[in-house]
Amino acid sequence: MTNLAGSGCEVLFPENDLKSNREIEKSVIKKYRRQLWSQFIKAIKEYDLIQSGDKIAVAISGGKDSLLLAKLFQELQRHGLKNFELEFISMDPGFNQINREQLEANCKHLEIPIKIFDKQVFKVVDEIANDYPCYLCARMRRGALYAYAQSLGCNKVALGHHFDDAIETVMMNVLCSGQYKTMMPKLKSTNFDGMELIRPLYLIKEDDIKKWASNNGLNPMNCGCIVAAKKTSSKRAEIKQLIKTLSLTFDNVEKNIFNSANCVHTDAILGWKNDDGRHSFLDHYEE
Repeated sequence: MTNLAGSGCEVLFPENDLKSNREIEKSVIKKYRRQLWSQFIKAIKEYDLIQSGDKIAVAISGGKDSLLLAKLFQELQRHGLKNFELEFISMDPGFNQINREQLEANCKHLEIPIKIFDKQVFKVVDEIANDYPCYLCARMRRGALYAYAQSLGCNKVALGHHFDDAIETVMMNVLCSGQYKTMMPKLKSTNFDGMELIRPLYLIKEDDIKKWASNNGLNPMNCGCIVAAKKTSSKRAEIKQLIKTLSLTFDNVEKNIFNSANCVHTDAILGWKNDDGRHSFLDHYEE
């Protein structure tokens, strides 16, 4: 594990483009208050994501979403709106040196006291799931994050999934798996007792995150894997493009996909599945 707070990593961006950390922090609660800060607070309240006494591991992948997540949490803690502790953690799943240095430089500039631990996930996934590695990679990375967070005394792991991730998950499940499931704003771990996963960016749109990062001169890394390097295809990328195409001819596509998970008419579905197994509407038709 490497603690990079105050380390001597060189910032990798042109000085004229990259704004100071203070300017970047200010933009979160000023220029982008409505799009970012307000939606972050709304998600925390609406989905009851943080309780007093929590110790939260904020997972930093190095991408724009997790960097924003870290800055939002720092602002929340600075303003004393919740009584909680933070750890900023990042797993190196097998980054090349350039990506690793970019992650370190970003966190140094943004004054995120990150703790990095190594786990060769990319190598394992490449050996057993080369064609479509994202699902297995995500599962392995999440398990490693849970374990490391728990070793630090944390009871929650915060991930940087946003509004677009949620609606893309709905569409992927419908079109690729024939089932209706959404990405939940929080869930309890089934393998790590007492651990919970939370998604505080749940109501924030990806385009707003992109604007925040770009206008502040940030150069976040991608996930560093073979999919990001365009060596394999990604169904999620196809779904993202499909939603964009649909929005050209249908009004409020993104909003309606998201709201559909809040407006399921249980008397107008053929069946459902829960811990008790599968159920058909016929089971209750005569009641």
